[in-house]
Amino acid sequence: MHPLLMFCLSFLLITPLLIKWHPLLIYTLPFLLFTHLITKWLSTTTTTQKNLPPSPPKLPILGNLHQLGLYPNRSLATLAQRHGPLMLLHLGSRPVLVVSSADIAREVIKTHDAIFSTRPKLSITDKLLYKGKDLSTAPYGEYWRQMRSTCVLQLLSNKRVQSFRAVREEEVSLFIEKVKESYSLSLPVNLSELFANLTNDVICRVAFGKKYGGDEGGRKFNELLGELMRLLGVFHVGDFIPSLAWVYHINGFDAQVDKVAKEFDKFIEDILEEHITHRVKRESNGDRSNQGEYKKDLVDVLLEIQKDNSAGLAIDREHIKGLVLDMFAAGTDTTYTVLEWAMSELLRHPRVMKKLQSEGWILRRRSSSDWSFYLGLAGFCLAGHAVK
Repeated sequence: MHPLLMFCLSFLLITPLLIKWHPLLIYTLPFLLFTHLITKWLSTTTTTQKNLPPSPPKLPILGNLHQLGLYPNRSLATLAQRHGPLMLLHLGSRPVLVVSSADIAREVIKTHDAIFSTRPKLSITDKLLYKGKDLSTAPYGEYWRQMRSTCVLQLLSNKRVQSFRAVREEEVSLFIEKVKESYSLSLPVNLSELFANLTNDVICRVAFGKKYGGDEGGRKFNELLGELMRLLGVFHVGDFIPSLAWVYHINGFDAQVDKVAKEFDKFIEDILEEHITHRVKRESNGDRSNQGEYKKDLVDVLLEIQKDNSAGLAIDREHIKGLVLDMFAAGTDTTYTVLEWAMSELLRHPRVMKKLQSEGWILRRRSSSDWSFYLGLAGFCLAGHAVK
């Protein structure tokens, strides 16, 4: 296709997306497209031919961004039907490999995991998660391996998880009591809100040793956490089209990210100071033993690792803060979203719901003194039936 015709079609196709992203893009993108075409015409360099996966036709600058639409999962499924289970997309200037086959996914995740194990550097996560000092966004390397080993052996070990059994039991009991209370008063139950509060309260007690309820501090924390999760899911145009990164600076979005990062940093810093103060008081009172190990929260464990240098590498406060944020980012939204969808599927299939309830009562009678055993098996049954 002639470059000039490609330019005209490109602008016509992406105009609705431009209006959705930011009005200023309507005026800047034509200029950038024109500049790109001129550069292509003047360029005399030849590119090395590579054996790349199939790829749909792309537009200058945008690449295949315009083909994702409002529902990327559906768009990717449609593209996979045309181009196969392994295809190459260009999201702006970033090449992206799209895998939609279990066999190929196994090759990527298991056979060639070291090649695909690193993570892309994104501006939003860079600001919110301490420039890759956490675990979820850290580049693959020695630091990532050591931190992963520390998390598996000291934070997420079976002994550590079992030490918080009482916390999980108490919070689930409170959850059930709230549902019972609403039922007795014939009031509607907002399960989405209850699931979100349940997961947030469990994570807070496990990580910080306390939860943030409905007081002013609790509301502020929940608002801050909600804003953090929202920002982590935002598409930042500068990550894919670097020449347009200034747009989010002008419209104030970058300032929002900086504000949330600063507020969350202060919040976690206060928690670290509180834990350090309590530890100093305990040590000054002669309590240096491991008595009450079950009462330690994850921040206590991380501070001990930092003090004793038992992780095999030096970690500072930003590493601890990054890991704490990982706990919330990975343990709250994902958990209550799964619970919400599972409950939705059960409500849509009354027969499965009835079967699950009968199995739940059987489990409860068999393990009346062990709520963790009951909850674990009930959760397994819930997941199995919901998936079916």
